[in-house]
Amino acid sequence: MERERSITEVPGIGKKAAADLLALGVTTLRSMLFLRPRAYDDRREERRLADASISDPTISCRITVLRHEEFRTQRGMTLKVRAEDDDGTRLEILCFNRNFLKDQLKLGSSWYIYGKVSKIRGIYQIASFEIKRTKEEAGIGKILPVYPLSGSLTEKMLRRASSYALDALSPMPDELPASLYDRLGLMHHSQAYRALHYPETMEEAEEALRTLSFTELFLLELSMLRNRKMRAKRIGSQPSRREKALLQSLPFQLTDDQMKAAEEIREDMDSGIPMQRLLQGDVGSGKTLVAWLTALHAIDSGKQVAFMAPTELLARQHADGAAALLAPLGVRIAFITGSVKGESRRLLLKSLKEGSTDLAIGTHALFSEDVSFHDLGYVIIDEQHRFGVMQREALRKKGSNASILSMTATPIPRSLALTLFADSAVSTLHSMPNGRIPVRTYLVSESRRAEMYNAVGVEFQRGHQAYFVYPRIDDEGEGDLRDVTTMHDFLRKEYPGIQSCLIHSRLPDDEKMQILRSFREKKLQYLVATSVVEVGIDVPEATCMVIEHAERFGLAALHQLRGRVGRSTLPSYCFLVYGSNLTDDAKQRLNIMRETTDGFCIAEKDLEIRGPGEITGEKQSGFLHLRFASLTGSIEMVEMAREEAEKVVQEDRGLLKAENAPLRQALAKSGERGI
Repeated sequence: MERERSITEVPGIGKKAAADLLALGVTTLRSMLFLRPRAYDDRREERRLADASISDPTISCRITVLRHEEFRTQRGMTLKVRAEDDDGTRLEILCFNRNFLKDQLKLGSSWYIYGKVSKIRGIYQIASFEIKRTKEEAGIGKILPVYPLSGSLTEKMLRRASSYALDALSPMPDELPASLYDRLGLMHHSQAYRALHYPETMEEAEEALRTLSFTELFLLELSMLRNRKMRAKRIGSQPSRREKALLQSLPFQLTDDQMKAAEEIREDMDSGIPMQRLLQGDVGSGKTLVAWLTALHAIDSGKQVAFMAPTELLARQHADGAAALLAPLGVRIAFITGSVKGESRRLLLKSLKEGSTDLAIGTHALFSEDVSFHDLGYVIIDEQHRFGVMQREALRKKGSNASILSMTATPIPRSLALTLFADSAVSTLHSMPNGRIPVRTYLVSESRRAEMYNAVGVEFQRGHQAYFVYPRIDDEGEGDLRDVTTMHDFLRKEYPGIQSCLIHSRLPDDEKMQILRSFREKKLQYLVATSVVEVGIDVPEATCMVIEHAERFGLAALHQLRGRVGRSTLPSYCFLVYGSNLTDDAKQRLNIMRETTDGFCIAEKDLEIRGPGEITGEKQSGFLHLRFASLTGSIEMVEMAREEAEKVVQEDRGLLKAENAPLRQALAKSGERGI
């Protein structure tokens, strides 16, 4: 491979500038071209002082120096240059920390100036500006890039570096098959990189970005699809004996989405190639039932199943659910967590190894060294984003290339799912079980708190239940924040005679499970909790969710908490109580929650506000280090990139055809680009 040329080759880029460029991800001439301008200075037209306005105070014109003056500031004397443009309009140039310009801007000399002016007492003034001897040096008549800066770097240095890199590396090789450029209306790459940094028009800059964004997404999809194992799809894979028995025992019918997802998983499992599939759905859409149904398919084929949850509390709840649904069908279930020790653990491990346990439910303890399976064929991972890749692979390796189903209760926008899980198949549950009524959401200010308490009291009179959620367990010195301990005392006075309990992360898991069982059995009418109740709790009679200091929660957390109610045919309500001095982001989040209960719509908005890195965690944040493409942008481009990559993989998986030679070379260099 051709040796990369260092950025220090650029005149004026020494060790200090190179260190600052490293912070921007620039170490070579090639990587300089990947530094996307954050904006552009459009200097194509000369703008004199009379052209400046409040909406666009920019000037780019010739001025003539009239005289020099000085005025005093806290730091000493500062130079003021009085000048006029070619129309004779006067301008005061304030040279803060630039008194050296007195020797350059000689009286009567002409210069070209660029910057934003303000009008003070009828006189135009400018304090931040570029001033050059010639029109060409000032960039008048051009569009110039504006780069992100770091340390000692200046726009002048970065423009010099990008211009040098474009000339030194020209012509840039194309990175796509020749047929794609005309068919998709893309620029060739030499033209695209030059137009990205120094476009002739703003439309040309947009076209360059479109080309480079598509290329980045296409190469990402292609790389992942080539690594994905291909399976021969089996049409008509049939439910097993116990699958049919479970379906017949249910007092309701599965939704069409649940049936489709179960069929897709069965076909993957019967294909002979280990499955890698993501099952995503909104809160309450029935993902766990799909998991149990497909677990029966694996068990009936003679395989063992492992179900891993992120916390012991959630694992125990799943174990209770599995015992109620699957044990009557003869499924042998084991519960394994770090707290299971001694003789009980020894017997459980023995049954797993000998094959006398069909389904193991637990936490990360399932991939401990002492846990061995007789024939692990199917791994189900709940809340997949809470487990690292290495953890998931460690559990898979306990079987002979076991199939993996990852589940997430946090809906992922389709644009993100298509890219993030390009190496996985994706099943999505959009529809909710029949009879469900959307939760009505209210924003509650401090002045309307009494009305909210009255509304919840009416639900208690109807025999319904409620959650009160607070961000803290007790008073930690921030007196303006309500906590569960203080508010539990308050609520017991507000609702005398109504049975309640505190639940939070400091309680032992056994105590938390007992509290949740009592709540489910209606021995308690309300819980005062932290976000420990965010996932995995299904109490049909709970119709009210009160979230205090809602502005402190993210959209995903708010949506998950709201999902604890509205899990039956009863009308349900969510009250988001907010404080004063809301940030713009907080206002935006709360309004989104009020306007929609669609988890996928909320996830799209969350992606726009926070970006993919924060939503998907550390691993995906690094994975999605995209320089040009935006997953919050055009979903059509993401889909187009995937479709084109799939065509290439189907026709030439090894990229052996001559027309795909650019792809081989581009993928070989993709490490530097963060793909």
